[in-house]
Amino acid sequence: MAAASELMFSQGVTATTLTEVRAATGTSNSQLYHYFTDKSELVQAVIAFQTERFLQAQGPVLDELDSWDGLLAWSELMVAAQRDRECAGGCSVGSLASELADNDEGSRLALVEAFERWQAHLVKGLAVMRERGDLAECADPEELATALMTAIEGGLVLSQVTRDVRPLEVSLKSALGYVRTYLR
Repeated sequence: MAAASELMFSQGVTATTLTEVRAATGTSNSQLYHYFTDKSELVQAVIAFQTERFLQAQGPVLDELDSWDGLLAWSELMVAAQRDRECAGGCSVGSLASELADNDEGSRLALVEAFERWQAHLVKGLAVMRERGDLAECADPEELATALMTAIEGGLVLSQVTRDVRPLEVSLKSALGYVRTYLR
């Protein structure tokens, strides 16, 4: 999975052939087709693999999104990760989404699940903040999490294109500013 994921992330899903995946993994046709009936199934497995890898990279920070400091730490982690990659590659899940969402319904649904898993951490943390009284009662954790997700994905794309973390920093600062309007 790691080799197939790396190929698809670096050169795109469409440009990655099953022959290249077999060569990179040292597997035969029969081995590959034992696990995946076609490329679409492999792509969905890559999405699941990339999602796990992406969420693990955010590690314990995802479980600490139930405070303002936790949200700031998550934001700083995302910016630092992009800076460490010199803004190359963007979001591994988002990159797959741009290529697959309009062409492969099974992959699109797998991507929906991937983003929902990520966003669920934000929703949970924001809901705890509201329950604890840190956020106003009228704050909608789903809406706030959507604003943060939109900011991160848009910021990652612009950072990738410009090779500068500034768009990511600005978009997260703006989204966190929106969240802050609900702080008590």
